[in-house]
Amino acid sequence: MTEPTAAPADEPRLSAKTMTELHEIAARYPQARSALLPMLHLVQSDAGCVTTAGIEACAEILHLTAAEVAAVATFYTMYKRRPIGDYHVGVCTNTLCAIMGGDVIFERLKDHLDVGNDETSEDGKITLEHVECNAACDYAPVVMVNWEFFDNQTPESAVQLVDTLRSGEEVQATRGARICTWREAERVLAGFPDNRADEGPAAGPASLAGLELARREGWRAPSGNGIPGAKPSGPVEAAERADTRRAEAETKVDESEAETKGGPDA
Repeated sequence: MTEPTAAPADEPRLSAKTMTELHEIAARYPQARSALLPMLHLVQSDAGCVTTAGIEACAEILHLTAAEVAAVATFYTMYKRRPIGDYHVGVCTNTLCAIMGGDVIFERLKDHLDVGNDETSEDGKITLEHVECNAACDYAPVVMVNWEFFDNQTPESAVQLVDTLRSGEEVQATRGARICTWREAERVLAGFPDNRADEGPAAGPASLAGLELARREGWRAPSGNGIPGAKPSGPVEAAERADTRRAEAETKVDESEAETKGGPDA
């Protein structure tokens, strides 16, 4: 193993708790090096970014070189080499979001926060970044805060969003949980849940449009005959199994819709 580069003297060291938890994460995997991604998220939850000390710690625990760890940390865009503010605000500027207003939103936020791309506001609250597709094109233009969705944004709503975050008020994602700080979100990504995974709706009207159309038109999934791996059967048995699957699917749909609308007591 090569000697890692020494950490800068003014760089914060990882806490004893974080060091213990890094070992805990590594122990979860049959091959310890598979733990590197969540370990880097944990480093960010402690230090605010991937630090030299964090790279050294991961390398030592996983018996990797510092270069191997750094190669991963610089490959994935979710790992940052400079401290992030309390809230990472990512504006999607990929094709659909861009033509729906994402570029305008990004420019408005840069002016409003007086920052450039991948820079943090003077108060340390907001780090602004233009990001690639977030797989939410049906809600374009989309803004993400600490990886939670804010759909169908406008320049005005985006400015209001960052101002609310800076004021310390509670903010609820469009499809997801209440917004926590970036470091808290990184800890969740490291595999330490905050027990809010089911908070807020997970799907919106655009995502459910196909389901609603299928129900309205009476469309059903095939019974399974002719599908590789499906057991052959006569028409009666196949129909019975299809009826059972439909009943189970409709029950799940009803439960999902109840959750989406806030539960049966909403």
